[in-house]
Amino acid sequence: MTDKQKKIESTKKFEGERIAKRLARAGVCSRREAERLIGTGRVMVDGKTLTSPALNVTAQSKIMVDGKPIAAPEAPRVWRYHKPAGVLTTARDPQGRPTVFEKLPPELPRVVSIGRLDFNTEGLLLLTNDGELARHLELPVHAWLRHYRVRVHGTINQRKLASLAKGITISGIHYEPIKIELENEKEHGSNRWLAVTLREGKNREIRKIMEHMELQVTRLIRVAFGSFQLGKLPRGAVEEVPRRILREQLGKFFETLKD
Repeated sequence: MTDKQKKIESTKKFEGERIAKRLARAGVCSRREAERLIGTGRVMVDGKTLTSPALNVTAQSKIMVDGKPIAAPEAPRVWRYHKPAGVLTTARDPQGRPTVFEKLPPELPRVVSIGRLDFNTEGLLLLTNDGELARHLELPVHAWLRHYRVRVHGTINQRKLASLAKGITISGIHYEPIKIELENEKEHGSNRWLAVTLREGKNREIRKIMEHMELQVTRLIRVAFGSFQLGKLPRGAVEEVPRRILREQLGKFFETLKD
């Protein structure tokens, strides 16, 4: 297929889309963030400022965000990023704390994160130029297992940790089953490494559960998100996932692009 034919095919896919989805597919932001942008009057379509996301746009629609035209949708891409501790997963922070997006190489296109890691959590964070792909992976029905290494201080009760495999409710919030194993059962002492696997990833979930178990988290590292691994990626480094691997791992998402 020639470049011209690819462009025509790409254009067909975006006929009659909701404006929020179009912004997400163009890598501007997530659908939810798009609705917020529209609500604050920052989005214009064909010269008119939008007040509601209830609008379909076509390939001919002239869409602008903050006075600048959005880019044409590109093929979905994903990067692995080794997030250091002490960095927020957000575009901007009112308190002036450093953010993930300030740390990224300038040659990267505009990207959004697939999920979040909190300020003091480090490890694998996936980034994408496609907000729809981020949404796809964040939906509970598609939720992938997240794997962490957690260093804790305190007295470990293995029976209590094993009970988490049935799920737990803390302060009225229910957490789905979590698998926790000691990395080295022969080790002793009050500082131990745990291997934690979960699917949901609620806000500060691991820290809250460990606190409930009377354990203090001293280090928290995400080592895998689904089939994507942190591996030996250096702290602060970014590496693109080859397109072949994306298609192998995200076949269902790519199938939706053919609709």
